[in-house]
Amino acid sequence: MLFERHCSNCCNSPFLFCPTIGCLAILLNNAAMMKKTLFDKIWEKHVVKEIENGPCVFYIDRHYVHEVTSPQAFAGLDARGMKVRRPDLVTATADHNVPTIDQHLPIKDELSAKQVKTLEENCANHGIEAFGLNHKHQGIVHVIGPEMGFTQPGMTIVCGDSHTSTHGAFGAIAFGIGTSEVEMVLTTQCLMQRKPKQMRINVDGALKAGVTAKDVVLYVISKLTTSGGTGYFVEFAGSTFRNMTMEERMTVCNMSIEMGARGGLIAPDQTTFDYLEGRQEVPKGADFEKAVAEWSQLFTEEEAVFDKEYHYDAQQIPAMITFGTNPGMGIGLSDHIPTADEVDDTEKRTLAKALDYMDFREGDAIAGKKIDYVFIGSCTNGRIEDLRAVAEVVKGHKKADHVTAWIVPGSKLVEEQAIEEGIKQVLNEAGFELRQPGCSACLAMNDDKIPAGSYCVSTSNRNFEGRQGPGSRTLLASPITAAKAAISGVVVEA
Repeated sequence: MLFERHCSNCCNSPFLFCPTIGCLAILLNNAAMMKKTLFDKIWEKHVVKEIENGPCVFYIDRHYVHEVTSPQAFAGLDARGMKVRRPDLVTATADHNVPTIDQHLPIKDELSAKQVKTLEENCANHGIEAFGLNHKHQGIVHVIGPEMGFTQPGMTIVCGDSHTSTHGAFGAIAFGIGTSEVEMVLTTQCLMQRKPKQMRINVDGALKAGVTAKDVVLYVISKLTTSGGTGYFVEFAGSTFRNMTMEERMTVCNMSIEMGARGGLIAPDQTTFDYLEGRQEVPKGADFEKAVAEWSQLFTEEEAVFDKEYHYDAQQIPAMITFGTNPGMGIGLSDHIPTADEVDDTEKRTLAKALDYMDFREGDAIAGKKIDYVFIGSCTNGRIEDLRAVAEVVKGHKKADHVTAWIVPGSKLVEEQAIEEGIKQVLNEAGFELRQPGCSACLAMNDDKIPAGSYCVSTSNRNFEGRQGPGSRTLLASPITAAKAAISGVVVEA
């Protein structure tokens, strides 16, 4: 017990009775340190072994794999004659390379076809359930995991993909890993990890009309920059996040990686439990009630200490869009592109380079900028709520003639819902194309590429140079903002 420890500073008395102010401070500090964050609670339950002055052996509950980062890992296992330790804890799908039209036909691109086939062969050889093309559960790995119920509160989750942070929306420690780490988890179900620092980002209040979860996270990144979260695991807290749906929370946690963080998470609550109940991989009946009782203990205790903490007022957050070449270069739709005088000296060169690539000028309004493409999809905004929001905006309208609008559902289930709910018909009547599930133009590893020099308003997560195709120019925004731009042919202020 804390009070059984003795003062080594001044009197060797038990802390409770130590008469000095200094030791009282130590007592209070130690008491505060005993309060656990949500991250602490999950982390401590998954440490298999501590290594003095080194990392710990860290147990992984769920491992997601896809066709891009897994082939080398499986090849490493095969070369050593190893087997996957827990194939039942591995979930595989094809998403990055898959085409989003004519998925019933053979994949035309040879490399993509080889990667997808290799994934299927590796999974078959190691007894792993794989959701390949034409499987009813195929889709983006960070979409199908939650919708099938594989992702649950209190878990540790990894994938060879940086946006694994998405799963943190359920109160899980979820983060991306490299290829060698993919092999390590396949063989041992563990990783070597050092505990990161912790940050809490609080947003309170009701959002203004037309402002979405995507706008919230773009606003936070614009304030903290793309390196503001480096070295930290972020907990998102406050009434704004508590009032979000699970799909909105996934959008936020998905983009925590874009502020440089290791990952992001949100404490599970009734919204989480309602979302999970009845899903395929979630416990049923009395087992579900027992799970909820355990999940309900996953919260940050009062007086728990974070290494860094920020507070924002939801009413100050506008609908956002990016103007540059990293997710931190975001502004409100009614704002102007910054000038060199408005940024720090360290950012002037980055600003100049970004504006040169985007062919934008300092001080210009972002509203009114002509766009050529709209891409709505990805693990950030390819869920059914995103498509519903788009349908609500475009119903009764037509897209601008010069705009190509691709709507790519995040999974087969989302595609089915869009058809059943009449969303596909609404989109088609507006001139939008509902394609088939995949990562698509988020990173353009398939044929869905934005041509060089063209502007695309995208609901994905990255706007790096060439991200959506060589020479492409990306403006990140919410599905609502993207839909309005498609109709108008320009970035719309409101």
